[in-house]
Amino acid sequence: MKHSSLFIALIAATALVTACSTEGAGTDSTPGSSETSSTETSSTETTTAPGPTGIPDGMGSPGVDDGVFPRTVSHFGGSTEIPAEPKRIVVIATGQLDAALTLGVVPTGVAYGDGAALIPDYLSREFPQYSTEMAAFVDVGNRQSPNLEAIAALRPDLILANEAASKDAYGTLSAIAPTVLTEGTGVNWKQDFLLLADALGRTQQAQSIVDDFVARAVDLGTSVGESTVSFVRFTADRARVFGVPSFAGYIAWDANLARPQSQQFDKTSQDFSEEEIQLANADWVFVGSQESDSGSGAATYTRNPLWTGMSASTEGHIMTVDDDPWYLNAGPTAATIVLDDLTEALTR
Repeated sequence: MKHSSLFIALIAATALVTACSTEGAGTDSTPGSSETSSTETSSTETTTAPGPTGIPDGMGSPGVDDGVFPRTVSHFGGSTEIPAEPKRIVVIATGQLDAALTLGVVPTGVAYGDGAALIPDYLSREFPQYSTEMAAFVDVGNRQSPNLEAIAALRPDLILANEAASKDAYGTLSAIAPTVLTEGTGVNWKQDFLLLADALGRTQQAQSIVDDFVARAVDLGTSVGESTVSFVRFTADRARVFGVPSFAGYIAWDANLARPQSQQFDKTSQDFSEEEIQLANADWVFVGSQESDSGSGAATYTRNPLWTGMSASTEGHIMTVDDDPWYLNAGPTAATIVLDDLTEALTR
């Protein structure tokens, strides 16, 4: 059958798949689950983690051992049977390429983020052993609107996406292949990594990676004092500070690192103007930027006397970090890079 005919047939089957799929178990809204701005602040002095630490109750495939297939995985889109160990995998969502490679699984099809490369540079650096396979990745389009026909042409045996971007496409994706939806957004990275690993039959491996990460973060926290850390990102038209319920914020929480009061709000991030530059200040400031040429927003802000006059600037405590792992790809290897950067700066 030609690929175009296959795709048309799959589209026709979408309504049936959607009707038959079981809705995922409801979960409480997690602070920071949408990247919206907020001007309100609130105390985050709490022992409660800013994001989930594991797979939500009722999700995954509890009671099924690693490596055992078929397995039925409950997830944020419904319940999906995976008949055999997946070999041809398509990853659509942020951080899922990172997660798969961290587990030693190399996908076949990969989607890219807005303004980003198909393979983030940090993954090429961290996984040189997969360079040949990564060079053969099939581009399946933008994460927000993947090319469904290209995905169908690959004849995958597992599709991984997230609810935040792919909820509406879940029926069509499921008609192409077994599809598992993680929740998405950075503060959910541990939960999403473990749920993805469950679909691959590698839960123990993933849990070990998370446990080792948390142990390292705790060790960092016990080795530094009361210094505060600030997380800042510049894009073409925005300057933002990141709160506790964000990817970097959760990592800092794991390490028990103090945050400035200006960044203790209950959203992922908050925009700030040049007049509000002091909101970015802390003992240490970690800055990612989408662009850094002389005319960029980052250059404009960082030339401002309010920026150069911050205590972090005068003390040489402003650290430029890799934008991809810090602010774009919420996966376990990205988390390790963030933790490594924090450790190098705070313990030098």
